[in-house]
Amino acid sequence: MSVAAPTQATSRYDAVRDLAAADMAGVDRVIRARLGSEVALVNQIAEHIIGGGGKRLRPMLHVLAAHAAGYAGDKHLKLAAVIEFIHTSTLLHDDVVDESGLRRGRKTANALWGNAASVLVGDFLYSRSFQLMVELDDMRVMGILADTTNAIAEGEVLQLLSVGNPDTDEAAYGRVIERKTAVLFAAACRLGGVLAAAPQPICEALWRYGLELGFAFQIADDLLDYTSDADTLGKNIGDDLAEGKVTLPLIYALRAAVPQQAELLRDAIRQGSGPLHEVLAIIHTCGALPQVRARAEAHAEAALAALAPLTPGTARDALATLARYTVDRDH
Repeated sequence: MSVAAPTQATSRYDAVRDLAAADMAGVDRVIRARLGSEVALVNQIAEHIIGGGGKRLRPMLHVLAAHAAGYAGDKHLKLAAVIEFIHTSTLLHDDVVDESGLRRGRKTANALWGNAASVLVGDFLYSRSFQLMVELDDMRVMGILADTTNAIAEGEVLQLLSVGNPDTDEAAYGRVIERKTAVLFAAACRLGGVLAAAPQPICEALWRYGLELGFAFQIADDLLDYTSDADTLGKNIGDDLAEGKVTLPLIYALRAAVPQQAELLRDAIRQGSGPLHEVLAIIHTCGALPQVRARAEAHAEAALAALAPLTPGTARDALATLARYTVDRDH
């Protein structure tokens, strides 16, 4: 896969966003209509995080997958809103668990309103998503999303167990990001095929595409934590290390580091602190970063390959573009 400059990647993404604009405007209307609560604090916090920017990549994937599978109705708008509510609720919970103070360049909800309020509004968004699911009245949809939300919760617990553990290996890391990130990508895409009543091989192809894309997205995200800057990324560089998260850049660096370097990395992981400039220097000089990028690109290539059974068209092309964008983006 060729490496594109960030401006090229952004241009490709903007073209996809423009293609999906009408659908995403409909999704936004559903979100705004169903976000409200009689409890003022719920509205404040929900609006803070829903209205705080972000690509809305997961609902966009769903509407594109639905069109790629031949869907012509409008249920995909409500289902895309469900997917965004689930994702947003996980962000609220993540920021509390991680004690994060910055997301998308703004203070997190827990930094502004406290942990208790953030967790409870996350619960509100989860329950609101299931209300919308029930309205769709499709047991297959509910089954897929119930399994998905359960897997996400498992991923959170798995990540918690690995915090501060320098012996976390690539397999353990993969289990975490599969559940925390990739399964929701996969569900969003598979559900496009389900709504279209597409044949099972098409639904499976969309699921595989989403899963591989989710892996590529998260690995690229973990790479950016050590290569970008706070203004571009919207969060502090080195946050993963500060939170004791052992991501692929650290795993590969530990493999290649000389004993003295490895011990410094291991101490930094255990303590969730340390000389960040030294950690970054080790990661950059030991060859870890090209390996991480290659891993992300391999998953993106697998996502592209998974699209082969789909009928050629603008929606399938857009999904292919997103696979390339995932590893070329700068935030």
